[in-house]
Amino acid sequence: MCGEDRPERDAGRRGVPRHRRDAHTGPPGELGGLGLQFLVAILLFLYAGQWLDRKLGTAPWFLIIGVFTGAGLGFFNMYRKLMAAQAADDAARKAKRESGL
Repeated sequence: MCGEDRPERDAGRRGVPRHRRDAHTGPPGELGGLGLQFLVAILLFLYAGQWLDRKLGTAPWFLIIGVFTGAGLGFFNMYRKLMAAQAADDAARKAKRESGL
């Protein structure tokens, strides 16, 4: 009776629902840095805008343009990486589904 009725589980995946065990999730850090990259893009363009404003005496125009440019490029980069990860995940699921037939 010592646990013979329970289905076997992988030692490293205890508590993970069966439908999530087989899903392709990739390395944990694959998308973990997106927030940091977004922040760095905004800050980089913010400081570039501040520098231009000081040099040209146009405060705060280049600072505002820099913040919006950094945010736009950060969002674009995030979107591009998330779509690539989604496409890879879809391809892996499709290949797994076709190999199981």
